[in-house]
Amino acid sequence: MSNETYLNHPTLGLLFRVCLLEENRELFATLYAQRLFFLVLTEPAGIRFEPIGRSDARLLVEVRLRELRRSGHVQDYTQLQAVHKQTFQ
Repeated sequence: MSNETYLNHPTLGLLFRVCLLEENRELFATLYAQRLFFLVLTEPAGIRFEPIGRSDARLLVEVRLRELRRSGHVQDYTQLQAVHKQTFQ
């Protein structure tokens, strides 16, 4: 079973979820190039896309990795670590 999540951006097309940052806040990237990153915020009024730079996206993923490691979520940590390596290295 795959836990991949995709979202259709109104202009750029299909995005994939890099990781859940916190409730109602996720990091997505363009599917093919993985060069454009977006914070996706789920609000009562709908979904909001905030473009962010690659270095900021990497920092957010690294912060999330530290949170997962500290909380002992080994499987989530391992999966996100693989995504981090594939996306940023």
